[in-house]
Amino acid sequence: MTRFTTLPDLALRSHGGSVPAASDESFAEKESLIRPGRPGFSAETFGNKGQMYDGWETRRRRTPGHDWALVRLGMPGVIRGVVIDTAWFKGNYPTHASVEAAAVDGHPSPDEVLAARWTEIVPLSELKGDAEHGFDVLDEGRYTHVRLNIHPDGGVARLRVHGEPRPDLSVHDGLGLDLAALANGGLVTACSDEFYSAPNNVIAPGLARHQAEGWETARRRGGGNDWLLIRLAGRGVVRLAEIDTTNLLYNAPAQVALTGLDGEREIELLPRTRLQPDTPHRFRLGHAEPVTHVRVDIHPDGGLARVRLHGHLT
Repeated sequence: MTRFTTLPDLALRSHGGSVPAASDESFAEKESLIRPGRPGFSAETFGNKGQMYDGWETRRRRTPGHDWALVRLGMPGVIRGVVIDTAWFKGNYPTHASVEAAAVDGHPSPDEVLAARWTEIVPLSELKGDAEHGFDVLDEGRYTHVRLNIHPDGGVARLRVHGEPRPDLSVHDGLGLDLAALANGGLVTACSDEFYSAPNNVIAPGLARHQAEGWETARRRGGGNDWLLIRLAGRGVVRLAEIDTTNLLYNAPAQVALTGLDGEREIELLPRTRLQPDTPHRFRLGHAEPVTHVRVDIHPDGGLARVRLHGHLT
């Protein structure tokens, strides 16, 4: 799979995504398309609609046309790649698929979104059964919705829409916000290690339910320490830092330090400070200089559930 999969999934249900409409969902529900985690399957588990699938499946089409599902991105943004996963669909997968995108801000109805102007971001492409299909997207537009078109019918387990969040921050004018949050346009641009889990997890929406929903490094056997670099939603002043080690009972870092970056300048926001396992920590920061990035250093290694950096945009 191509490198775009390291970027956050803008459509993920736990990132606020939804599937407000589909042409048909006779055999399996459309909401499964954006469910977190790998698709599951248990053979010979039959319900009143037939074999149960962890995915979206339409009826056998007897008329011209094709089926489709409308997905509202939980985090509007620039789409860098799409994954269409037909896991476990072996005799009932679509032969081809395409993906379109549209930008409709506010809180539109499905009919209003469907009537919008659509741009094809993945052309009609051949699919295989029980396989992941990755497609790079070169379009630089900012989108709020995507439409998965399957030809002519069948089942798709997951749709992943990877990209860079580009929210409308005007709603925060005059107010504070989490400058690091994925949903606000923050992004982890570099880190020392991501052996166990992805670093962008630490700025994802909501609370981590278990260790895999945070960021955890391998055990460090040499000198030095692990770190990650967060590009903020915009240049701003960070006033409050939340460092959450929830679920990290025996693998939390011993200490953390925060450094703000603004061009060539480095500004100490939080000196090396002790952390406790399985604990949300909140630190008031006394520095008023604006920064564009924050480096989070953990000493020596371990994991973090969440990092929140509250402040104001300049």
